[in-house]
Amino acid sequence: MKGFRSLAAALLLTSIAATASRAETLIASVSSHQIQISSNYTGDQLTVFGLVERGGRTVARGDPYDIVVTVRGPQRMLIVREKERLGPIWINRTQRRFVDRPIFLMVSSNRPLNEIVNEDAARRDRIGLANTQRNLPPELYYEESTVRFRQALIRILEDKGLYAQDERGVTFLSETLFSAPIDVPATAPTGSYEIEIALYSGGAMLARQTTNFEVIKTGIEQRLATGAHDHPFLYGLATAAMALLLGWLSSVIFRRD
Repeated sequence: MKGFRSLAAALLLTSIAATASRAETLIASVSSHQIQISSNYTGDQLTVFGLVERGGRTVARGDPYDIVVTVRGPQRMLIVREKERLGPIWINRTQRRFVDRPIFLMVSSNRPLNEIVNEDAARRDRIGLANTQRNLPPELYYEESTVRFRQALIRILEDKGLYAQDERGVTFLSETLFSAPIDVPATAPTGSYEIEIALYSGGAMLARQTTNFEVIKTGIEQRLATGAHDHPFLYGLATAAMALLLGWLSSVIFRRD
């Protein structure tokens, strides 16, 4: 009987701990799960809507809620090369490979990230433009050359509109309801995109929710891409024939008698 009471008490404590750990949950959705690229595509915008749901017995927290929305695009192996001047020419001397790095990355929050979470927690939770790569040892993460190449990669992709960080991109419509727009530029690659919404309070992560959307080609762009992929030889012949035909037509039109 005593053992049964001990087991019951242990189960009760476990249940209480589990309930406490789920004091807040996130309910999030995106306005559209698909962006279609056509011939006149110039970019698009989605909106993430979310709600912080609190349990009936959840005690109000002393710190306000913070939301960080991270959008990660298709992953690629990206290479950054460092050029050095050798006499009158510039040559590539060193390079660094970044494996499984998202080619599109957008981070939005309701206030600056350094006010929401500290540097170590941001690296652990993969929060911020510099912390998206998984399983990077601390000694390599803080290595001078790694930091230099990582900053160069972020700067290059920011210039292309593929990396962005908005410290006021999340708006709380009420104490628990929020929204965040996601700008997808015309340069964004096709593929699957992951949206991760993280809830913080007092520097601690309380909940995390993920959803996704995809960018696809439609119309003639999709048919051409499919044809080039499925029938590369015929596509190459058709492209060469079209180039010859256009060259011949231009010579006829602009020929001087």
